[in-house]
This record gives sequence, C-alpha cells and structure tokens, in this order.
Amino acid sequence: MALVMCPLCSDDEDIEVVRPLDGGRRTVRHRCGYEWEHREPVAPQRSQVHSFSDLKARFPKPEDVDPARLARVARLKAQYLADKPGFDPDVAAYWSKYQQVFSPEGLWTCDPRVLKDFANSEVGARPGNQATFNSAWNDMGDAAAAEATRRTIEYLLHGPADVPLEDRLQQLLAGTKPFAMTGFKEALLTRALCVMHPGRFLTILKYTTEAGGKREIARLVYGLELPAPESVNWTLGRLILWSNDLLHTLVGDGFANQQHSAAFLWWAKDRAEELR
Repeated sequence: MALVMCPLCSDDEDIEVVRPLDGGRRTVRHRCGYEWEHREPVAPQRSQVHSFSDLKARFPKPEDVDPARLARVARLKAQYLADKPGFDPDVAAYWSKYQQVFSPEGLWTCDPRVLKDFANSEVGARPGNQATFNSAWNDMGDAAAAEATRRTIEYLLHGPADVPLEDRLQQLLAGTKPFAMTGFKEALLTRALCVMHPGRFLTILKYTTEAGGKREIARLVYGLELPAPESVNWTLGRLILWSNDLLHTLVGDGFANQQHSAAFLWWAKDRAEELR
C-alpha cells in the first residue's frame, strides 16, 4: 500500500483497506478505529522521476536557514544549556548493552526477550505504543518472532553495502522484504539506528507527527519546509535520514549527546514564537 497516515493519530502503522471505491479511491481504517477515503497517488511521468543524487541535492540544507533565525536559535540554545541539566548517564549503559546485542555476533545469540524488551523500552528514546509488534510477537511465538526481528535489524544495520541505508530503511518500512517483522516500523527502526550510531542519530523517532517529528521541528525551529512523506519521488526512508542529518548539523555542538540535542529541539519547538 502507498504510504497512508491516520489524520487523527499521525501514525502509519496497522492501516487496513476496508473497501475499494471508484476512481482509485478506497476506504481505509487505522487501528484506532478511524476510517477515511484514501486515493493512490498518481504515478509520475518518466520526465518527472529524479535520481537519488538529484533528490539529495534538492533537499534543504543548513545554509537555507535565514541567518537572523539561526542567531535567534543560538540565543535560545545558550539559554537552554545554561538552565537545563545534562543527560542521564544511565542511558549510556543501556545504549552500550544494545550495541553489543545488535552487533553481528550478538544479534544471533541474544535471548529473544532482550529483543522484545527493546521494542517496549523508553530508555533514551520513547517509541510509543507497540501494540502491533507485541501482538505479532505473541501470535508468532518467541522463536519465530525473534528470527524475524533479528533479520530485520540485521538488514537495516548490516545489510548489503550496495544498497544505501536510506533504501534499506524504506524497504523495511514498505514491507517489501518478506522477512520484515510485523510492527517493527519507523519508530523502532530509527531507535535501532540511534543505538548503533549515537553520534549521528537524534532520538526523534518520527519524520512527521502532530506531537513534533523532524519535519515539524525543522519548520518551527529553523523555518524550513521539508517534503511531505507522500510527495512524488521522495521516499520516507530517505526523508527520515536526510532530515536527521540536517537537524544534527543545525543543532551543532555543546550537548552531552544526541538525546540531549533532541531534548533541546523539542523544547525550542514549543518556543517557536520567540524564533520568528
């Protein structure tokens, strides 16, 4: 199914087709119970298709931010760092544990429950309710669910080098890999990247969400409009990574780690009026 997002929950997981309609439309329903009509996006003409490198070149860059706005964000950052404590050191121990678990050796020898616990833990980054994942795990049983989860994490973190990380992420999001674990979607995939690459990935686990994803933070804090996830040519996997790298560069140094940086961005988002 093309990317669909519940208008109420801003969640793209566990959406089912209720009935097909005329003209390429269909009624879809989210697990929260809300139903709406969705139309498949029109396929682009060949002349409209852009290459990976061209899309990346067209993605907003740090230099696109208005210098006056950057100065206002810098003042807010100085205020935050002066008043807010550093990051909880217990998170570092948790991250270190799962770096071993997700290593090529540890992934296939760890206890299955360690993998399920990761999906339901809020230490360092909160993935939200994982009812779909937990239901699938319970239905499959520990052995089969752990196998699918291991293969999903392995493909994301240690997959073929000739497939860019952005595209491996998209394949898992879209369910085009038959081994992908049900419910191990954007928040959990991003959380796994945060664990294995703590110097790069901000603990902002959604690209777009009403509560404040990367797209909303880019707009409210830096005044940048990032592409909508359903836009022609872009894929969610690319948008997730490219928006992370953009915000990582913009937020800069001075924080204890990327969790601390993310906490500042959420804090700054709620002070958007001061930045205009």
